[in-house]
Amino acid sequence: MKTVLITGCSSGYGLETARHFHSQGWTVLATMRTPREGILPRSDRIRVLPLDVTNAESISAALEVSGPIDVLVNNAGIGVVGAFEATPMTHVRKVFETNTFGVMAMTQAVIPQFRSRRSGVVVNVTSSATLAPMPLAAVYTASKMAIEGFMGSLAHELRAFDIRVKLVAPGYAPTTRFAQNTELRIDELIPEAYASFAGPIFAEFARPAMVTKESDVAEAVWHAANDVSGQLRFPAGPDAVALARAS
Repeated sequence: MKTVLITGCSSGYGLETARHFHSQGWTVLATMRTPREGILPRSDRIRVLPLDVTNAESISAALEVSGPIDVLVNNAGIGVVGAFEATPMTHVRKVFETNTFGVMAMTQAVIPQFRSRRSGVVVNVTSSATLAPMPLAAVYTASKMAIEGFMGSLAHELRAFDIRVKLVAPGYAPTTRFAQNTELRIDELIPEAYASFAGPIFAEFARPAMVTKESDVAEAVWHAANDVSGQLRFPAGPDAVALARAS
């Protein structure tokens, strides 16, 4: 029986991914900053663990009690929508701490066990913004683009130890907590000077032609974790698939 450790399982993609892997017979280590009860099935194949990917001690503690794992899914992330000019650099750093450095820290922490067994998969959830950058998401896009470059390079050096690296790029999902997962209000991030520019963009966000469901991402992560073809990037959702084909 295989074991997957998934970060950011309190809601959204992480929660649905945990449910999906469990339904496929895997042991699931569902991690989140503040564990929540009752959101996952009661099962001896599910463990909910506290984990803050920006804290080295928290990472060590989680991996110590996890035991050997077969797949790491780096899903934890925070979003920010707004004009870059109005985004405080303190928040820029916070986004990178979770979306970029947190992913790097988790990956670095599991490599030794994967390397010693010459087996393991790292799956990183990024964004379709890496396929076609959108306005008013410069900081978020940069944090995810960094992971694209990081994992693209890392895939080469880990291949020597039979460790597979995968990237899953979800499309636009208005039902996720992307823009809510920040302490900044949207009106703080859209100065008056940007109002006429931002209005039509937010109007399009409100009526997207295609949207990505949480189940789309869970299935893409599942396929990526089990893929042995050498494919690196997996778009998730109809809009992300369309962007990938066009790029």
